[in-house]
Amino acid sequence: MADFYQTGIIVTLHRLGRPSLERIESEMVEFSKHRPIALVLPALYTEFQAPALQGIIDELKKVKYVNEVVLTLGRATDEEFKKAKEFMAQIPYEVKIIHNEGARIKEIYATLERNGLWAGEDGKGRSAWIAYGYTLANARSDVIALHDCDIVTYSREMLARLCYPVVNPNIDVVFCKGFYSRVTDRMHGRVTRLLITPLTRALQKVVGFHPFLVFLDSFRYPLAGEFCMITDLARVNRIPWDWGLEVGVLAEVFRNYSPQRVCQVDIADNYEHKHQPIAGNGGKGLVKMCVDISKSIFRTLAAGGIVFSDGLFKSLEVTYLRLAEDTIVKYEADAAINGLVFDRHEEAKAVEAFANAIKEGASTFMENPMGTPLIPNWNRVTSAIPGILAMLKKAVDEDNK
Repeated sequence: MADFYQTGIIVTLHRLGRPSLERIESEMVEFSKHRPIALVLPALYTEFQAPALQGIIDELKKVKYVNEVVLTLGRATDEEFKKAKEFMAQIPYEVKIIHNEGARIKEIYATLERNGLWAGEDGKGRSAWIAYGYTLANARSDVIALHDCDIVTYSREMLARLCYPVVNPNIDVVFCKGFYSRVTDRMHGRVTRLLITPLTRALQKVVGFHPFLVFLDSFRYPLAGEFCMITDLARVNRIPWDWGLEVGVLAEVFRNYSPQRVCQVDIADNYEHKHQPIAGNGGKGLVKMCVDISKSIFRTLAAGGIVFSDGLFKSLEVTYLRLAEDTIVKYEADAAINGLVFDRHEEAKAVEAFANAIKEGASTFMENPMGTPLIPNWNRVTSAIPGILAMLKKAVDEDNK
């Protein structure tokens, strides 16, 4: 995306000219002496059986500025946890793995519940949250970066560009989100293209000006799983444990910091990872994701004073559908000039499915406006259970012996 256009109310850092990775990394080595970096990697054990993770590890071996890696492992047996430790031993600097299904970490979750705190169900949100807690407990890093473990096109340049704005002392940024193009022989990123952007703009038409909607619409790829932040954000942010995670994180960043201290950065020419079906078994797939995202947006707006009603939601459904259909026309033209495959019927089917997801999310929200799950922030947790961070650090360190 070689342009210099500034979008919305946050800072956009582009990929201009031919930026030197060696220059960025040499600067990062110096910056990280004063602002040490922890890299959080949420992963399922199944990702250890896929080729993408080995490619990521091969790149991370070359990184000189990361202080510690915290891999938060989900859905793994004790034996699989041991295999994951052996696999991650390839990295020549400190790596700790959080065994979320292990007895010690399960006791941490049980301790929370006994004290009236709930960390949500198993998922990326909870995995990231527990990793933030360990990073805070370890007290070795001032900055936390996070990216997924299924990136087929991973390069260490992604990590360098992601961390640079937060670590550079001359750039006053507390949160940085990555963006990129998601194109192969066709356009991907359907939830961003066909749900979030038209939904955000439909809400602006229906409810009028709202700062959060302007903030959300400023991001080129609001669902990107790659971001970097100061550790204080890990203390104060509440995050959803469901598919509303990425939007929920942006909502908390908006709530706690000025948009002037938020940026997005172009981290890759292209980005490829696993693709979700529109609808899946067991509550999976893009439709479930869209329901959770819709609820997260509605809850954020309600907390900001917007009064929702059945009539408003009916108007929203119609407005969204019209904007989304208009959006399809734009993408069809974009695909045509670039010689990409474009199935207009499939795009229309996706919009119809997403419209139903918005309707379901609205219905669920109206029944229970407080029902969108948020994990308590670490400030509240440490206030309720003063020794919890020490307990968490001991549990993880014991597992990693």
